[in-house]
Amino acid sequence: MGAPRGSLFIAPLAGERLAGQPETQGDVILITREDFVFAIGFEGATAIVDGKAKKEFGKLGTMQLAEKGLYRAAFASALFAGKQDEMRAFIDYFNARAGTAYVEAAQLSRLFGVYLEEVAKTQIL
Repeated sequence: MGAPRGSLFIAPLAGERLAGQPETQGDVILITREDFVFAIGFEGATAIVDGKAKKEFGKLGTMQLAEKGLYRAAFASALFAGKQDEMRAFIDYFNARAGTAYVEAAQLSRLFGVYLEEVAKTQIL
């Protein structure tokens, strides 16, 4: 079973909810949008999250992040949302600012190093 499009998910351990993790959706535990947007990397099955950036910018929407120049976070936000119009708006905004001609999310996934991954837990730094 896969996660819903545009979401990073945490596989449950032995069918149990992990302490401190978001609610389950069926047999999948979803990572929060803020954790996904500010994940700076992975160590094994653990997502490493920039806690300071998450606290300061976590409530901003995709385009608000882009307008602040937080392009990687804005792209992650659009990817997590899974909405074509939101991704298109970000790509158009980014292309205008960067002088690029990207046309699809896969190109930006490679550029920013942001991919949908299965993780077992998150660690806030």
